[in-house]
Order: sequence, then structure tokens, then C-alpha cells
Amino acid sequence: MSTNITENLKLGRKALLLSYITVGYNILEGVVSIIAGVLAGSVALIGFGLDSFVESLSGGVMIWRFKKQGKISKEEQEHAERKATKLVAYTFFILAIYVLYESTDKLIFQETPDPSLFGIIIAIVSLIAMPVLFYQKYQTGKALNSRSLVADSKETLACLFLSFALLVGLGANYLFGFWQADPIVGLIIVIFLVREGYETLRGEAPGTD
Repeated sequence: MSTNITENLKLGRKALLLSYITVGYNILEGVVSIIAGVLAGSVALIGFGLDSFVESLSGGVMIWRFKKQGKISKEEQEHAERKATKLVAYTFFILAIYVLYESTDKLIFQETPDPSLFGIIIAIVSLIAMPVLFYQKYQTGKALNSRSLVADSKETLACLFLSFALLVGLGANYLFGFWQADPIVGLIIVIFLVREGYETLRGEAPGTD
């Protein structure tokens, strides 16, 4: 029993460290992406930067969650876990609303973004970093039986998909002048975000696993 407790505490500390890394990396990525997006007029790049801040918010929830690990009762931990899972789910919807608005606005008013080589570099860096962070958080969440950390890892996975979509959108504009790829990518991102938010909330419904 003591071995299990020790292992859980160790995993909890790992989850906390991963959450700090998530917040730090995404704040930096968000600031750089939004600056690049504003300069280029790219909704996909700005949306990507905002996703980074939303993921930082999700990481902040995880910091709040795992700072309590081992310091409160099992019942209190379960309550914190449920609350954290719902908060992470809501972050998906917050981002989806913004990206939907901006993408639609760009398509209707045909606001053409400038090509952004810097944005392409940001997307490539994220494509390298996000898979590692996702895998570590997902495996740790599974080991801890933590729905909130698994949901948070899905937020990181969303960032990975966003990075790929961003690279396609910015690359199409940079190489071929196909500016419509930018807001279209934003709309694709919205679908993924809404689905993940819904799935996370559904997992917290009574009678679900």
C-alpha cells in the first residue's frame, strides 16, 4: 500500500512538472505567435497563439489540481479531479468560439493575410515539441487514472493538430498565395476543439467511464 502511495506521489510530482513546462512553453509560443499573426494578418496564426494561452490555462488548472496531490483526502482529490476535468473541457469551447468568429470574419470580408515565414517556423517547432509533451502527459494521466490530465494531454494533442493545420495553411499562402487556406484551417480547428470539449464533458457525466 505504501508503495502505491509513494508511486502516486511520484507520478503527481511528474504531472506537476509537466504542467509547469506546458504553461511556460505555451506562454512563450502564444506571445510569439500572436505578434507574428498580427504582423501578417493571419487568423490561423493568431488563433494558434490564443490556443497556446488556452492550453496555458489548462496547464494552470493542472498545477492547481496536482499541487493538492497527497495533501488532501481521497474524497477531496476526487472532487478536485472532477472540477479540473470540467474546467479543461470549457477551455476547448472558449477557443472554438474565438477561432470560429475570426475565421468567418476573414472569409466574409476577404481579409487577405500576408505570407508568414516566421509563422511557418513556429509551426515546425511546435510539431517537434508537442508530441513529446502529449505522450508524457497522457501516459502519466493513465497511470494516475486522472481524467483531467488525460484531457489536458488531449489539449496538447489539439495543439499538435493545430500546428500541422497551421503549417498547411501558412504554407499554402506563402508558396501559392492561397489565402483562403488560412480561415479554412481555422474552421477545421473549430470542429476538433468542439468535439474534444464535448467528449471531455461527456466523460464526466454520471454513468460514463
